[in-house]
Amino acid sequence: MSNWIIHFLISNIFICIFTLVIIGTKKLLKKYLSAATQYHLCFLLFLLLAVPFFPVQIHGSQLFSWLHFFQTDSGLNSGTDTLSELTSNTQNILLNQVNDFSVSISSQFSGGLNTILFLIWITGVMIMSVLTLHSLNYVRSIKRSALPLQNQQVKTIYYNCLKELKISHPVSVYSTAFLKSPVLIGIIHPRIYIPIHLISELNPDDMRFMLLHELQHYRHKDTFIGFLMVISNILYWFNPFVWYTLKEILCDREIACDSAVLQMISADEYQAYGTTLINFAEKISSFSSPLAVGMSGNFRQMKRRILNIAVFRKETLYQKMRALIIYLVISAVFIGCTPILSIDASTQSVYHFSDTDKNISLLDISETFGTYDGSFVLYDNNLDSWKIYDLEEATKRIPPESTYKIYDALLGLESGIITPEHSSMTWNGDAFPFPSWEADQDLNSAMQNSVNWYFQAIDSQLGINRVQEFLNKIEYGNQTTSSNLDLYWSDFSLKISPLEQVTLLKKFNTNEFHLNSQNVFSVKNAIKIASTPNGNFYGKTGTGRVNGQDINGWFIGYVETSDNSYYFATNIQSDSNATGKKAFEITSDILKKLHIWN
Repeated sequence: MSNWIIHFLISNIFICIFTLVIIGTKKLLKKYLSAATQYHLCFLLFLLLAVPFFPVQIHGSQLFSWLHFFQTDSGLNSGTDTLSELTSNTQNILLNQVNDFSVSISSQFSGGLNTILFLIWITGVMIMSVLTLHSLNYVRSIKRSALPLQNQQVKTIYYNCLKELKISHPVSVYSTAFLKSPVLIGIIHPRIYIPIHLISELNPDDMRFMLLHELQHYRHKDTFIGFLMVISNILYWFNPFVWYTLKEILCDREIACDSAVLQMISADEYQAYGTTLINFAEKISSFSSPLAVGMSGNFRQMKRRILNIAVFRKETLYQKMRALIIYLVISAVFIGCTPILSIDASTQSVYHFSDTDKNISLLDISETFGTYDGSFVLYDNNLDSWKIYDLEEATKRIPPESTYKIYDALLGLESGIITPEHSSMTWNGDAFPFPSWEADQDLNSAMQNSVNWYFQAIDSQLGINRVQEFLNKIEYGNQTTSSNLDLYWSDFSLKISPLEQVTLLKKFNTNEFHLNSQNVFSVKNAIKIASTPNGNFYGKTGTGRVNGQDINGWFIGYVETSDNSYYFATNIQSDSNATGKKAFEITSDILKKLHIWN
């Protein structure tokens, strides 16, 4: 939840921009859009406001991805080349060779700040909910005091209005002493409430116009839109742009309803309808409830409505079609932009993996993962094929932990800070949580024992600009570092997805980065776990520890045979015990079942 509130607040920045664009577009195209179309254009706001609460993000490239996966590869028997010489004893030796060291990152400050922000937001939500309940109680009091309409003359006018609007399922009509102008209340079973004084001082023309207006609200389900506005006010109580846009929707709703009435009556009656609006302006403005729909509006809104009536002309078929096309185009553009507001919103947190042109098999290996969340990705170089467990998780970018040290070592070699022949660094005597760190290190020992201070020394000599340039060059994940070069690969700054890990491993192994071949060979040698006559096994673990709990485990690498290469990445996540070593065990089990490594 603490992470959610940050995403929610960031989404509000985009929502502010979108609301301005919606309002600006409406004003820019005003002469080409009918009142109803302008009102409907504001419906896009409700879609925007709902997206941050979606539990997952759906990417455009994945909308129809299910069409490609009618079969699930659950047998895990499609491997061809194997490392059959690696026995179970060898596997145990490899497990012992895979060291898994991590330093705990404290998230107390950020977690505490996020919790405070969430509590502020939820407090505002509760206050707004109480105010809404107060308004609801007032509406209920109106319902309790109302009586079914008895006046036969008003009933006759009402039934004539139903015929004019061709409404076959009439809404119930009640009379009440607690209102000064008619309103429509209710979502599932709406009712029209007419003030008693309007019945006793009956003006047939005024009554007809007001009933036509309320029936237009009923026809267009405006009470439901009012409900959405109430929810939006509660959830976005802190966002002035949302409040302003909701007020605009209120005004557009009434103008659209006025226009709908004008569209059906004769031109000779326009002035009379406007006169009714003016005569009841004071009374109309006196009642305002987000749960009721009437002829309400403040002075500015009433002025806009009168001006709309004064210049109103009935729409032609051409104008209707033009407005519809414009509306559909604008809606398509906005709907295409909405995914950036979801919980996993930003392009920084999700890798957009195009699966339409790839040979992909989805694996069902949930039993192997057990209680861990996460994913497994395998790329077969010869077949140019992918095997993926949990495609959605495989696209999520998360801290790489110590797996990034493969590329940090490359950068150190490329920059000349270390060389293949001289990669030793002297321990400065500082105490560390692991005895293996308290010694002089070379590239091989630093990689095997995942010695943080060794790679921190490389980064400190390089500087943040050089590190950033290298991340950009190799397109490493979100290509983001914090200002602190000590642990940017595990402090939630730098992030990468399992799919990107596999892609980068292939580029690393084949030197598509066009780096010095000796430097690449040195790093390969540093991450080599096993070598047999049939091939080599390379890999690197990574563990993310936050507040003393291991929550993020990685194992990435590749198997290289005489005639093929397999690149893989496994990520596991949990509240605890999600370590790189556990990820290695899961990977070993999967590769064995795939007959790639026994």
